[in-house]
Amino acid sequence: MNRRTFLEMGVGMVCGLTAGKTLAMQTKPQLPFKLSLAQWSFNKSIFAKKMDNLDFAKVSHDLGLEGLEYVNTFFKDKANDKAYLGQMKTLAKDNNMKSLLIMCDGEGHLGNPDNAKRTTAIENHYRWLEAAKFLGCHSIRVNAHAEGTYQEQQKLAVDGLTRLSEEAKKYKLNVIVENHGGLSSNGKWMSEVMKMVNMPNCGMLPDFGNFDKDTDRYEAVKMLMPYAKAVSAKSQEFDANGDEINTDYYKMMKIVLDAGYDGFVGVEYEGSKLSEKQGIIATRDLLIKIRNQYI
Repeated sequence: MNRRTFLEMGVGMVCGLTAGKTLAMQTKPQLPFKLSLAQWSFNKSIFAKKMDNLDFAKVSHDLGLEGLEYVNTFFKDKANDKAYLGQMKTLAKDNNMKSLLIMCDGEGHLGNPDNAKRTTAIENHYRWLEAAKFLGCHSIRVNAHAEGTYQEQQKLAVDGLTRLSEEAKKYKLNVIVENHGGLSSNGKWMSEVMKMVNMPNCGMLPDFGNFDKDTDRYEAVKMLMPYAKAVSAKSQEFDANGDEINTDYYKMMKIVLDAGYDGFVGVEYEGSKLSEKQGIIATRDLLIKIRNQYI
């Protein structure tokens, strides 16, 4: 090997080592989940007209969140208004936010025992499928309220969810159910409904807080996580260490991550002791603290 070849190899090795070191420094750790904001966290401000629906994207960005979970209540008359939805879409893009889902309430019960009313409820959600597709969301969140016995309610909910999910397939969207009162907050009942529907685009949005005091929320969420396409980190009150006093977030997030979930976790503050903004920040910071343990 002559001197010139040796020097050229030496320079190449140094450059390669330097480039490798620079690349290692630039590579960010893989985050186990990202954080989104449930618009309901600002429901008091929006209802009081202190905040507008169109403010949501910028406020969420300024709070350090990355995803948007809209609530249809706050733009109920705009589902078919492409100009208005276009503003929402532009604001999300301009603020580098990802539109994830629309939480749909007040459109009727998908498990209504009256077939005509159940059909109306199903069809009432069609416009939200169109709006969600336009905004770039992956899902609409629905409720699975029904009436009757345990088995009767399952049969009705399965029918409503199946028919709506068939329609959602046309838009390449998911229909996801939140545990939101009644038997929908029963982990066993809800997981059985999911098995009966048995459609890839029908899933769950497990919520940490929507359980009664007699329900083991950790076991319930564990039952629902195999079907989760979103997760709602419900919070109400915090202790001096910044931990939520009603839910062991460390235990709950372990259940979420052990299920293989790596999507967005939605901050949803519903308390009254902190302001909406303070509650959102407290929930965000708790989730970031937990997330850092997994990096």
